[in-house]
Amino acid sequence: MSGDFKLRKTLRNIHETMDNELAPAMQEAANKILETMRQLVPKDTGAAAAALQVFVSKSGLDAQIGIRGKRDTRRFFYLRFFEYGTKGYSGSIYRRADISAAGGEHTNNRDKSQLKGRRNALNRRPTKNKSDGSHFFGKYPDIPARPAHPWLRPSMAVNREVVLANIKAAVARTLHKASEGVTDG
Repeated sequence: MSGDFKLRKTLRNIHETMDNELAPAMQEAANKILETMRQLVPKDTGAAAAALQVFVSKSGLDAQIGIRGKRDTRRFFYLRFFEYGTKGYSGSIYRRADISAAGGEHTNNRDKSQLKGRRNALNRRPTKNKSDGSHFFGKYPDIPARPAHPWLRPSMAVNREVVLANIKAAVARTLHKASEGVTDG
């Protein structure tokens, strides 16, 4: 429904003149998805599951489900790592495979502090003494890779059929009421 702009405009105009059935249907669908999200989100303290929220616009054309607001987005930033997993970091020097195979040495960890300018000619920020070639001197410890534990996408996928059917039915009922000229509000 997000691509059909004429239908959205029509539904928005109907909402201004009469009560539509789209907002309650959208609220019900969003609550269904929210409950599935709360079941699937990884729980340590349960604070992230409690922070999940639903917002449905007055017209019922837009709904937002999940972490809302700047404070909660910053507080629960780590949920994206559960959803998509992490790559991990070994703490070793990065070597390009094409040059290493040819026997050459190429590392991105060279000292760029003597290059001139705020952002130097290579457009890189200065890297200060991360490696001497055999030892790594950095702030980056060995971080293991974590597998993905998706909770956001599966909660939408599980409820997709039911939600779409309910919303399509609500749109059809609203358009039918508008075509008959029945006004409730």
